[in-house]
Amino acid sequence: MDETFLMNKTTFQLLAEYNLWATRRLVQHLENISEADFHQDAGLYFKSIAGTLNHLLLGEHTLWYARFKQGISPILSLETILHTEKQPLLNDLVQKSHNWIDFVHGLDETKLTGNLNYQRASGAQMCLPYAATLLHVFNHGTHHRGQVTAAMTALGYECPELDLVYMLAEQHQA
Repeated sequence: MDETFLMNKTTFQLLAEYNLWATRRLVQHLENISEADFHQDAGLYFKSIAGTLNHLLLGEHTLWYARFKQGISPILSLETILHTEKQPLLNDLVQKSHNWIDFVHGLDETKLTGNLNYQRASGAQMCLPYAATLLHVFNHGTHHRGQVTAAMTALGYECPELDLVYMLAEQHQA
């Protein structure tokens, strides 16, 4: 199946809006988590909620955004810690999520049928379908936000409902 048939600029505008909405909702609930719980090993791939959110910030905003927006490929470990303190990390996640909305809004839709060329952290050169790779960025965020909500639940905290349909319902009511 041709992924460009299903993926157009409008689809990515929706995904960018959802990414910001879900990040904001998650951050609001993370404000209630103690520093100790935020940093404790919760059995996640990147260990803690803090480690997972650092990975999300690194992947989504430092690596992928630079690849798409600036055509550069920073060489950083996927386990790089950008923030050791909770509040700066949460603030940065929300602030940088706005970048994707602006990026997609200004996107030349013809790029969606092309390829994205970039360099992996290992140095390997990559050439992948542009639209499918951009879809990966938003899917990656959804995946890691889900891990964080699972950890929050396991630690006894209330976590937000992050399903896309909840955002759509909010928009429909407004």
